[in-house]
Amino acid sequence: MTTTSSALRTAASSFEATRWWQLIFGIICMVMIANLQYGWTLFVNPIDQKYNWGRAAIQVAFTIFVLTETWLVPLEGYLIDKFGPRVMVGSSGVLVAIAWVMNAYASSLPLLYLAAAIGGIGAGVIYGASVGNALKWFPDRRGLAAGLTAAGFGAGSALTVVPIANMIASSGYEAAFLWFGLAQGLVVVIFSLFLRAPGPTEVPAPAAPAVQQSRRDYGPAEVLTSPPFWVMYVMFVMVGTGGLMATAQLGPIAKDFKIDSVPVSILGLTLPALTFALTIDRVLNGLTRPFFGWVSDQIGRENTMFVAFMLEGIGIYALLLNATNPLMFVILSGLVFFAWGEIYSLFPATCTDMFGRKFATTNYGMLYTAKGTAALLVPLGNVLYDATGKSWTAVFILAAILNILAAVMALLVLRPLRIRHLAKR
Repeated sequence: MTTTSSALRTAASSFEATRWWQLIFGIICMVMIANLQYGWTLFVNPIDQKYNWGRAAIQVAFTIFVLTETWLVPLEGYLIDKFGPRVMVGSSGVLVAIAWVMNAYASSLPLLYLAAAIGGIGAGVIYGASVGNALKWFPDRRGLAAGLTAAGFGAGSALTVVPIANMIASSGYEAAFLWFGLAQGLVVVIFSLFLRAPGPTEVPAPAAPAVQQSRRDYGPAEVLTSPPFWVMYVMFVMVGTGGLMATAQLGPIAKDFKIDSVPVSILGLTLPALTFALTIDRVLNGLTRPFFGWVSDQIGRENTMFVAFMLEGIGIYALLLNATNPLMFVILSGLVFFAWGEIYSLFPATCTDMFGRKFATTNYGMLYTAKGTAALLVPLGNVLYDATGKSWTAVFILAAILNILAAVMALLVLRPLRIRHLAKR
């Protein structure tokens, strides 16, 4: 009896170590692709200064990146679910390196757009595989695991904001694209070799999950006919729009308000306002994902969505009112990112709770395309800015309203639909 008990404890300990290492490997890969999205804003003005293509035209590349990063994930997720993450992630590490090397030498908009598409494809595979693996290995801590993985993407660029900005200033944006692109791609390839999906008997369903979960696995075709899926899709678009606009436009916004280079001191650290904001934003955008993921494991997904989305709407409006104050710009932009990044832990956890683990990567991949739909609205922010007399007011107000509406929908629409859906299981 003692020998059997000891063997069981050893097996349980080995399983725990295995799944936590799998989570760490996925997080490292996510960190390495974070700059593709969150470092982009540092390159917009330098590219425009060199080629005078106009910020709106350059930001189309950002939209193309997000579209290819998101809309192809359902197909990529199917391949990941079928063949496992190792080969898919490794080959995608090569793609993201190629994309930034191309950016370094792009002398025309079509070449810039092609590089964005290649980078988006690679990043989408890495993102989908890492999040999908977390959802599969951790049914008992799904919100936390998805949040920690997504945090790698949200905060992964925090440590490189200053080095990239410094390299752009000293050696040009081309050198930053080249060397950071090569380094990031190489690290992804190395750590992809350790990734694998759990076996059928490795992850038993939790006996008493804190959040209700489906007892059956829904295939992608079934998910697409489910009303809760489309409600989540609409909410994802609504909340994602404001965050993506802030991600892509934070540099231009700070420049337009003439505070981008104004020194700001917080807790004894002094940096230019834009650099400070970008650094804090990356950290908070990462911390919010495991934090709100963990909270949702305790109090439920929709309750957490309501709190976070409402905070985001209020934060965006407050940022508009205080955008000319460098200190408040730094603090409130951090609040905005803190209240936005949690969508990348709450939605995948909710999706897998409702539709099961077997097709988790594919099903969340379909929901994740909402980020691509939201990205279509990013260039429209520039259009609205121009149409309202070079003013960001309408853009901020629209983003705030969308977040507040999504908060209300979480409680009044999504929760009743989810309860009815799980009752049919």
